[in-house]
Amino acid sequence: MVIKNMLRIKDMTRFMKRLSRYGFITRADYEEFWAMKASKFTFREEGLWTTKNVDFLEDPKFQRAYELGKATGSWWKRRLRYRAYVACWAASQGAAMDGDFVECGTNLGGIARMIIDYVDLPNLGKRFWLLDTYEGLVDELLTDEEKAVGKPQGVYAPCYETVVKTFQDFPCVRLVKGVVPDTLPEVTADKVAFLSLDMNCVTPEVQAAEYFWDRLTPGAVILLDDYGWVGFEEQKKGFDEFTRKRNCQVLTMPTGQGLIIKPMPHS
Repeated sequence: MVIKNMLRIKDMTRFMKRLSRYGFITRADYEEFWAMKASKFTFREEGLWTTKNVDFLEDPKFQRAYELGKATGSWWKRRLRYRAYVACWAASQGAAMDGDFVECGTNLGGIARMIIDYVDLPNLGKRFWLLDTYEGLVDELLTDEEKAVGKPQGVYAPCYETVVKTFQDFPCVRLVKGVVPDTLPEVTADKVAFLSLDMNCVTPEVQAAEYFWDRLTPGAVILLDDYGWVGFEEQKKGFDEFTRKRNCQVLTMPTGQGLIIKPMPHS
């Protein structure tokens, strides 16, 4: 493992040197890389390298919740612990607020299963609404720009029966099968304390955010899974406009996610 990591650093050094030589990065960027290289990386996953404190990785509560989410098979062989932790943090903010949890874009349910354990949802008196086609993207909802970058319609296999089994022991979970926005009225929650959006395309995500905005408890978080990723620029544009109209802003995360916190009402 040590030799493998040393080879990765060596390859990255060559890569950074070439970028600097051809003007793609500045000298300051190159020097910062060398400073980081001299330090011990504390985290390297999903394109995110850091030397900062990531002690949440050692938190038994997070570790247990993450493994439960991973066991659903939602993440294939990827490791996305920082992204998962952000989701846990966002949900934990809503744990003490009035309202249910809602996730639009569930697939096999990894994030939802993790959150249920992390916040101990069954003892909060909340419901967790999980909306999805449970069989992948709907071509008609993709914009021309999203089709042009090759959104993967065929990646997700039908999984509804599997998800039913995953959550069969949780009466607080409500599975809603179908196409968003058509299924949004099936969510009967008067208030929403946490909203997760991960449908890989802009139209249904913005429509869901618009639908739930007035029900969202002030201070609650909308978690955007795709906001900062390359290839998902349409979603970024859509939510930049969504927040501009509501006098707030998306916080871009180094994980590729985005966070919207509903503003508190002015007194």
